[in-house]
Amino acid sequence: MRTCYGRGAPLRAAIYAACLSAFLFFGYDQGVLGGLLENPAWLDQFDHPQPVIIGITVSSYCLGALFGCILTVFIGDTLGRRRMIWLAMALIIVGASLQASAYGLTHLIVGRVITGLGTGIDSSTVPMYQSELSKKEWRGRLVSWEIWFIGIGIVAAYWIDYGFSYTTGAVAWRTPIAIQLIFAVTVTIVVWGCPESPRWLAKRGREAEAIEVLCAVHDLPTDDPYIVGEIEAIRAAIALETSLGAQSFTALFKSDILQTRRRVILAWFGLFMNQWSGINLVVYYMPTVLVRNVGMSRSQAILIAGFVQLMFPIGNTLPALALDRMGRKRTMIIGCGCLSFCMMMISILLSFGRPNTSAASIAFFFLYMLIFGATINVVPWVWGPEILPLEARAKGTAISVSSHWMWNFCIVMITPVLIERAGWKTYLIFMILLALFVPFVWWAYPETSGLSLEEVDNLFLPADKQNHVARRVSISGGTDVETGKMWEEKVESL
Repeated sequence: MRTCYGRGAPLRAAIYAACLSAFLFFGYDQGVLGGLLENPAWLDQFDHPQPVIIGITVSSYCLGALFGCILTVFIGDTLGRRRMIWLAMALIIVGASLQASAYGLTHLIVGRVITGLGTGIDSSTVPMYQSELSKKEWRGRLVSWEIWFIGIGIVAAYWIDYGFSYTTGAVAWRTPIAIQLIFAVTVTIVVWGCPESPRWLAKRGREAEAIEVLCAVHDLPTDDPYIVGEIEAIRAAIALETSLGAQSFTALFKSDILQTRRRVILAWFGLFMNQWSGINLVVYYMPTVLVRNVGMSRSQAILIAGFVQLMFPIGNTLPALALDRMGRKRTMIIGCGCLSFCMMMISILLSFGRPNTSAASIAFFFLYMLIFGATINVVPWVWGPEILPLEARAKGTAISVSSHWMWNFCIVMITPVLIERAGWKTYLIFMILLALFVPFVWWAYPETSGLSLEEVDNLFLPADKQNHVARRVSISGGTDVETGKMWEEKVESL
């Protein structure tokens, strides 16, 4: 096992730093171009593109990310979590360099596609890597912190764009884009000293290394009840899922005893809901919305957009501290209902076409971002890696995240045209969809808070086939290792 950070807390801190830096970049890259679309130097450089061309330029990043997810489906399990993160950062460095040096739209779009390709790999791999190295009691909060850093990245992008809007010439837009390189280089360096996922190692037959990683991350001896219980659970999960689960790509969509197909669909639909909440209308085009729909000046729009984006990480602070107590399902239901109300109020206030009522809609943009950050922003990213069985986790997580980028591309592509032609009616689309998500979440999704990744299998197995290892009993902070043997006996009996 390679590690430059020792054992226990320092090693965990390095893992968290790598994952959080990766998602800080993720957020920054999503927000940086939105604050430049009204910049005179950017518009002059690219000949004042029409709304359709702007949509193509912005959404090309999402299209690249979608292909990054597809690539992860096929090579993620082969290369492992760390190598996939390295590959992502290499592509991001190339893409960001091309964007920052662009002199034409084709040059810029190629750079955004390559950057997106890396981001798709990054966003498919990092939450899974974090989940597989976390205790069940911390998993929801730790993945929530990653999403919190997306918000920090978006806010940083908008305020950096705002600061550079007071400069002139190419530096006003090239420098904010080039700053992406800092995050990519940081992640590359930090990940070099981090261990591979113990679950991936065990799945590849490298069980001794998996035990070594678990011991190092949690700073426990090999005979500690927690370590013994974890490795027994992983071993039994691999045995069960190898015999019954999704070992090939096509098997992901078969209805097996693990309900792999249903679990992949649930993970995929979680990020469908995340995107069709309308968030990227606000993240990518908030200055444009404020200029075209509300009637603000460019400088006012960028300033207000920066404060609106600030609500994103402020809202995200709540699940980052307490998601495992809040519950996944309840948080999603409350969030979808409240966001639907915000979209309804924005639509109503903009429909009057008067300066006072249009300005009043800004309050609901603020409230929308606050609620989104606290609810639907977080839960789908946590659900994806934890709801999938180990054998299908790499491929299934990539498919899940592909939903994020596919619909991100769709929304980012059509939003400039909708803002220009449909105006206030645009927000009705998201209001209706968010309202429909409430009963769907209540009916379709299980509650997974507080369960280990192996225990989640029990929620989908028939009662007579459930894995008894999942019902581990804590013993002085450890686990009852005898239950691991019970699960192995159950696997043999199937």
